[in-house]
Amino acid sequence: MNNSAGNTGRVLWAGLRALLVLTVVCGVLYPLAVTGAAQVAFPGKANGSEIEDASGRVVGSELIGQRYDLPPADGEETPSPDLRWFQPRPSNGLGTNSVNTQYSLLLSGATNRAGDNADLIQWVEDAKAAVVEDNSTATYEVKPADVPADAVTSSGSGLDPHISPAYAMLQAHRVAERNELDAAVVEKLVDDHTDGRFLGFVGEPRVNVLKLNIALKDLVARD
Repeated sequence: MNNSAGNTGRVLWAGLRALLVLTVVCGVLYPLAVTGAAQVAFPGKANGSEIEDASGRVVGSELIGQRYDLPPADGEETPSPDLRWFQPRPSNGLGTNSVNTQYSLLLSGATNRAGDNADLIQWVEDAKAAVVEDNSTATYEVKPADVPADAVTSSGSGLDPHISPAYAMLQAHRVAERNELDAAVVEKLVDDHTDGRFLGFVGEPRVNVLKLNIALKDLVARD
């Protein structure tokens, strides 16, 4: 019995030592090493790909899209978009946060509705009509056939920070009119903030909406 108790004690002590060693190695040393290497090699990405405005204030992340809405009117459940700014893709996602009520968060995710789903078809039709109405100006008419797919559909995450150059150009005339700018100047702003394919062949050209709107803000301030 004494031998059995002694063997059990040795096994427990060995297990405890292994737990302590693995906790220090995997829970302390390894995370510190990875964090240190990331801070040295990729400090921007390691800190969340933060984007600063002209004053140096962090205004968002390069990786997460954000909306540009007007303050909701009385009795209005869904705020209207602020048409002075370039608008991102729709963000239907999975709804809003209902657990941590300290912050109003949009939960990431897709609707998972099939292409022939009646609700999805109606959403797309309504979104297309809104894009045509919002972006048509006195001198520029948007036709339904001109509306690109990313203007009326959300991404898989619902938080895509990019839009296509076609959607950005479609908005340029409206943005120019609302900010009393020349349309050619705003179109050049879009061109300057269009990123090409990764390595020249991976993915599609894209425009980061937050970066574009920061540049627009600076342009309006200088004008």
